[in-house]
Amino acid sequence: MTNDQTLNADPAVISLDTLLEHWQGHRRLTRRMIEIFPEDKLFTYSIGGMRPFSELVMEFLGMAVPGMKGIATGVWQLPQDLPHHQRKEKPATKQELLNRWDEATELINKLWSQTPNERFMETDKAFGQWEGPVYSFLLYWIDNEIHHRGQAYVYLRSLGIEPPAFWDRS
Repeated sequence: MTNDQTLNADPAVISLDTLLEHWQGHRRLTRRMIEIFPEDKLFTYSIGGMRPFSELVMEFLGMAVPGMKGIATGVWQLPQDLPHHQRKEKPATKQELLNRWDEATELINKLWSQTPNERFMETDKAFGQWEGPVYSFLLYWIDNEIHHRGQAYVYLRSLGIEPPAFWDRS
C-alpha cells in the first residue's frame, strides 16, 4: 500500500460517537476531581511551582469549546473572542468553576452533533498556528487534560485526599 492509499484508507478503530464518549468520560473524571478538591486549596494550592488546579481547569475550558467550534465550523477563534468566554473575571468559587465546566460539556455535545463525520479527517490549522488532521487536535486536548489531571492527583494525595480511580470515567 502506498502512502497515499494509507492516508485515504478508512482506518476507523472506533466510531466518532465512541470517541466523544471517551472524551466526555475523561471530562466526567476531571469534574469529579474538581468536586472533591478542597475549595480553600482549589485556587491557590501548588507544588514545585506548578499552577493551581483551577488554572489547569481554565486551560481545559479554554481549549475544549473554542476547539470544538473550530472543528465544527472551520473558524478558529481564540477563547477570549467567543461570547461564552468573554467574562473577564475568573471563577471565584468551586461552584462557578463547575458551572462553567457543565456549560462547556453542553456546548461540546451540541457542536459535536453539528460536525460532519468527514470533518475529523480533514487537515486544518487550529487557531492559525497548528496544522494537522482535525482529529489530532481533539486527541491533543484529551492528552493535555489527562496530563494536567495527573498534577491534581499529586495535589490531592499531598493533601491527604484519596482521588477518584483514574480508570473510572463513568
